[in-house]
Amino acid sequence: MKFLLVALNAKYIHSNLAVHSLKEYCVRQFQKAGVKPPQIEIAEYTINQPLAKILADIYERKADVLFFSCYIWNRREIEQLVRDLQKISPDADIWLGGPEVSFDLPDALEAFAKATGIIRGEGEKAFFRLAQAYANHGLGQADEPLIADDLVEAQQMLSESDRLLKVQPLHLETGSLIVVEAQTLLPMDALPFPYDNLADFTNRIIYYESSRGCPFRCSYCLSSIEKSLRFKSLDLVKRQLAFFLAHNVKQVKFIDRTFNCNHDHALAIWQYLKEHDNGVTNFHFEIAGELLADSELGLLEKMRPGQVQLEIGVQSTHERTLAEINRPADFGRLSQVVRRLKKTGNIHIHLDLIAGLPFEDMERFKHSFNEVFSLRPHQLQLGFLKVLKGSPLAEHCTAYGLKYSDAPPYEVLETKWISYGQILQLKAVEEMVEIYYNSGQYTQGLEVLLDAFENPFAFFEKLCAWHQENGLTLLHFSRNQRYEHLLRFGERYIAEQPQRERFQEALVYDYYSRDNEKNRPEFFGAARVEKAFAKAFYSEEARQHRHLNGPQYKNITDPRVLRRLTHLEKLGDAYYLFDYTRRNPVTGNVDAVKIT
Repeated sequence: MKFLLVALNAKYIHSNLAVHSLKEYCVRQFQKAGVKPPQIEIAEYTINQPLAKILADIYERKADVLFFSCYIWNRREIEQLVRDLQKISPDADIWLGGPEVSFDLPDALEAFAKATGIIRGEGEKAFFRLAQAYANHGLGQADEPLIADDLVEAQQMLSESDRLLKVQPLHLETGSLIVVEAQTLLPMDALPFPYDNLADFTNRIIYYESSRGCPFRCSYCLSSIEKSLRFKSLDLVKRQLAFFLAHNVKQVKFIDRTFNCNHDHALAIWQYLKEHDNGVTNFHFEIAGELLADSELGLLEKMRPGQVQLEIGVQSTHERTLAEINRPADFGRLSQVVRRLKKTGNIHIHLDLIAGLPFEDMERFKHSFNEVFSLRPHQLQLGFLKVLKGSPLAEHCTAYGLKYSDAPPYEVLETKWISYGQILQLKAVEEMVEIYYNSGQYTQGLEVLLDAFENPFAFFEKLCAWHQENGLTLLHFSRNQRYEHLLRFGERYIAEQPQRERFQEALVYDYYSRDNEKNRPEFFGAARVEKAFAKAFYSEEARQHRHLNGPQYKNITDPRVLRRLTHLEKLGDAYYLFDYTRRNPVTGNVDAVKIT
């Protein structure tokens, strides 16, 4: 018998920890009992691939039982695949799992009425028990005895359904679907480590969890309905992190809901990473910034630049809104934390806002945006409320006048406080923020531009309007075109000529901070570095290495090679040398040295 675990990721660089964890736990439990495991394969695709090709690949694998991992980003694609697979592989059993089918069974029953069943909630134990049932009484009619689970005593087969024998306490019948749910949760240390073979994760982000659950009860989040909070033992976490470090994994993304909810746990892990840094691996954490203690801040400030990045969900700065969604937070404390970490300059900081929350109208959201933007995070994500099935917030739609899309990701359309038209305005602002701020390519230029506007939101709002007036909203543009657009925008809205010149110089600085462009765009005007100065400068550097003095330049004595690796620019009365052999690991920009 062959099982196929299917994942549809949002991007190629993503991996699906769930399907790998299910397979690893199941295989090890069979091996532990001295029984040959069933054949289990994993198939990972992306939602950007043609569904017809995904369908064909799944069909060619000839699995007897299919399992799909369902999330808001792949729900529609999986519905289509399941409908088509039921036509071309009618004898295959189809199971579904993940948050998109775990918390609204009537909806899942309607959408997947002809599927075999659903694994609800955490799936490792439930998937293993299903594999047991299939191995003993399913399509393969295997001779192996039913395996006793260490954590739940194996139950005898009780009665037969149309597709599969029911195993208590895991199964209950709802309509035509069999719903499977583990009655007790595994200890975190019993969860498998599915990364022993890193070849399966080449060029992909590694996802890792040191805890499950969340102490907060935010009404928009599914974590609010989970009652448990469990942690892996620190000894086990350290051993597993040591594996990533030894293999120079590029990035490990912790998926703990609030990594620093336990100070001792977080501090110990960060201390271990600092002491065992390999100079390569980046670790991403989602945290509650206001909870960071001075001891944690002091440790983070000593991390290698680029070793750690922090994502902090601010959501709103409006106290009434935060109270309503059960997300109390001290924005004053959070601001202190972010400013302190930004001052150190070694940690990439990502802050999140959510538009469409209760009691936050357009003007109040603008205030939240301006307050968060004032912290100058490296990225500011302007997200939109998603009304997740089963979340407490979904029960208050009438009271909030909350309307949202019926299709995943169930995004807000309007509320009592904010109209659909205003949501569209914020969508346009979001696009401008992504292009011109989160890209990190226009940092110096934006700072000059912002001085010409009352506040940051007013600037982005005007930038949106300018794009619309010039017919730029539905088109795709090159990097050079984006720089030209921003330059023209500044020429229109910056009144004083000295500020205009300063703005253009700032954009030139941004342009060469990112890439070693040898063909200067015409809109920047002619280069101002005199040929004689450039020739003399590079000849002297080839001999003396006064400015280009890193080990990478030690044996370079040819001025032409130095020219290829750098760019010399005159801004105002000063010369700047952009060195493309050295990049800031936090911002991605190259070093620029003022020539003296």
